[in-house]
Amino acid sequence: IQLPHPSAASCTPCVTMAQGSGQEDREKTTALKDLLSRIDLDELMKKDEPPFSFPKTLEEFEYAFNEDGQLRHTETGEPFVFNAREDLHRWNQKRYEALGEIITLYVYELLEKTCNMTKAILPVDASPDEPTSFIYLTPDALLNPSKLLVLIQGSGVERAGQWARRLIINQDLDSGTQIPFITRAIQDGYGVVVLNPNENYQEVEKPSRSPPPTPPGDPPDEPAEKRERKDDKESKKKREFYEKYRNPQKEMETDRIPVRENASSEEHVVHVWDHFVSKAEAKNVFIMAHSYGGLSFVELMNQRETDVKNRVRAVAFADSAHNIWHQDTSKGTQDWMQQHCCNWVSSSEPLDAPLDSMLPDCPRVSAGTERHELTPWMSFNSIFRFFNEVLELKEDDKAEGPFSAVTTRSGSLKPNHQNL
Repeated sequence: IQLPHPSAASCTPCVTMAQGSGQEDREKTTALKDLLSRIDLDELMKKDEPPFSFPKTLEEFEYAFNEDGQLRHTETGEPFVFNAREDLHRWNQKRYEALGEIITLYVYELLEKTCNMTKAILPVDASPDEPTSFIYLTPDALLNPSKLLVLIQGSGVERAGQWARRLIINQDLDSGTQIPFITRAIQDGYGVVVLNPNENYQEVEKPSRSPPPTPPGDPPDEPAEKRERKDDKESKKKREFYEKYRNPQKEMETDRIPVRENASSEEHVVHVWDHFVSKAEAKNVFIMAHSYGGLSFVELMNQRETDVKNRVRAVAFADSAHNIWHQDTSKGTQDWMQQHCCNWVSSSEPLDAPLDSMLPDCPRVSAGTERHELTPWMSFNSIFRFFNEVLELKEDDKAEGPFSAVTTRSGSLKPNHQNL
């Protein structure tokens, strides 16, 4: 039996349908490739990510500091929980950062109300329309004739009055803030200056970008109305396809405008020295520097060596990040640091245990902890004993050469660092 041969007319709808289906598949593939070129696969998992809208106060967060300075939930009494929502790490991180900003303001309030400190705006000759930073000073910081303590924190998100935000949130205020150092210093008769080396810029939103102008050229072949309808149709298809993979939330794009003469921690320390510390009346200036703050102090020595040597009696480092070779310090600075500085570093050894140093800069002793962020708090009492011994040696005129008291394994202080 001979089957009738299908006519070309009867095949035309099938071919057209196949072509249409293939064209639609190609459009979807192109759209998916376009999507994946703009976001990575991890971003595709953010389909259900909540908006980045967070409380503005501790009360709205439903957290508060208890009488021990610990952050606790006001209803459950539980510590802060980072993973508030499972599988939404970016959202949890943004929530944590929002809480951190509230903590920063809370610490500023403690500095002003608990420690009776006031702000000084930087740069000192700032105009009304330029970015500014600030430091905190006790009322007698520049007038105290005897002693001045300068606190320099490390790098990161921490602002004035903080050693480590992580400790403030997860442990307590004593370990994470500079409040205990300030309170003790005031009780011991020091004036205090609290630096703010990470407040280096003002963040402003970037202006929206206008689409580039159409380059001049020959007019298109097809009519404008037909081309617009075609573009609208293609855009609608892409939008419908993208809806299956919700685009991740776009964060606000910003520009950073640096604070004049305070655009880095190093610049900030030099600026505060020139305009505040060097003009203070105190005969004895003491420095406490953590992490990158130690590097910034050594950079100050490189730039103001003679002035620093004449004014500073002792420097307590806590896990300092300085490096006398990379920072190209002079032999005179290295010798001075050997006699006037002590570095409490993270170590598994007991508190104040002497440690070997690879560099000939200053004695190193254990802070009694292996956690970098905890070194200031763990060495708190040892640091003030160190400062007090320096003063006693000066007053009693018992020091052999420059004042160089350091802490030994037993916790006692010796007048010469060679006892280490």
